[in-house]
Amino acid sequence: MNNLCADIGYNSLNKYKEQLCGDHIECINQEDGSSVIVLADGLGSGVKANILSTLTSKIISTMMAEGCDIDDCVSTIAATLPVCSVRGIAYSTFTIIRLVNNQYAEIIQYDNPHVILLRNGNNVEFPKTVLNIDKKEIYYSKISLQENDIFVAMSDGAIHAGVGTSLNFGWLRTDIIKFMENLYHVGFTAKTLTTILLDECYSLYGGQPGDDTSVCTIRIRKREPMNLVIGPPSNRADCSKMMSLFFSKEGKHIVCGGTTSKIAADYLDKPLIPNLNYVDPEIPPTANIEGVDLVTEGVITINKVLAYAEDYLKDNESYRVWSYKKDGASQIARLLFEEATDINFYVGKAVNPAHQNPDLPIHFNIKMQLISELAECLKKMGKSIKVSYF
Repeated sequence: MNNLCADIGYNSLNKYKEQLCGDHIECINQEDGSSVIVLADGLGSGVKANILSTLTSKIISTMMAEGCDIDDCVSTIAATLPVCSVRGIAYSTFTIIRLVNNQYAEIIQYDNPHVILLRNGNNVEFPKTVLNIDKKEIYYSKISLQENDIFVAMSDGAIHAGVGTSLNFGWLRTDIIKFMENLYHVGFTAKTLTTILLDECYSLYGGQPGDDTSVCTIRIRKREPMNLVIGPPSNRADCSKMMSLFFSKEGKHIVCGGTTSKIAADYLDKPLIPNLNYVDPEIPPTANIEGVDLVTEGVITINKVLAYAEDYLKDNESYRVWSYKKDGASQIARLLFEEATDINFYVGKAVNPAHQNPDLPIHFNIKMQLISELAECLKKMGKSIKVSYF
């Protein structure tokens, strides 16, 4: 094992006027730290394509996660997929990326645009072995992973973007490589890189995608622990114990809540210095404690972070807001979404009388629910989460 991990982000554009996407991406994280990602592109578009791609991705990802070889996976797909009554074929292309212990990647490709590997800022054309399985030409590769490697898998909707309109022959794979090389050193998350690439495809299509378009980006990075404490413990005698455990952990430290900030300042024997500058009128200002990376208000701020997290898992539109703003919620979003890989929550269970106001929205009354929902969102982002209650 090493200290590397995979940041995985994916999303899709539906073909113009289609309710369902004909592509499907499935990701399975295994207990040993390995991952299987399958991007499948079903024949045509709409309902039939959606069924074909969903079946393909789910069957292959499940079989690969269980240790089946690619021959069995392809044979099973051929025997399982329904046959199109119009074309007389059952057809779904696919790309499989299997990350083993974050040490090496197995890449298996059938008829999708070939996976792009960016290493040290430049495109690397990795070797491929051709396999003939069930009369299908399959490309197989095995690559040792390095920190900061970026893999980009896509359906053919990406290379067809702009064909016949803004571009004569579509957006060539070489053009996509150059586009992504320019983003390599910026440090964007995998989800943000995916969002930027899909936004460009959408723009080239003139806002009316002529094909389902899917992108999955994988960024190999070092593990980065992060720690967040919110709320005083239910038993005041446990304040020192909670803070001792919190500050003993490796990584950055975020303190949320007025009372919690005072407890942290007392524990560190440092002054709590409030910041009177309201960067965002809806989010309470931050504060400063020497030895703490970020000090914010509690429930209102975390509620905003949760909203950003939910949007991040959908279309990531809010990235344009939290990626640069200086308010507490935006700063926490950047730390948790972009920097952190392993997050430890320390949650005090003391009841704050201020949160019992019946005029407040119901979710403002329940700190535990906020943290629980935020932790679940972060897990879906691929983060390793541990929550401790006091």
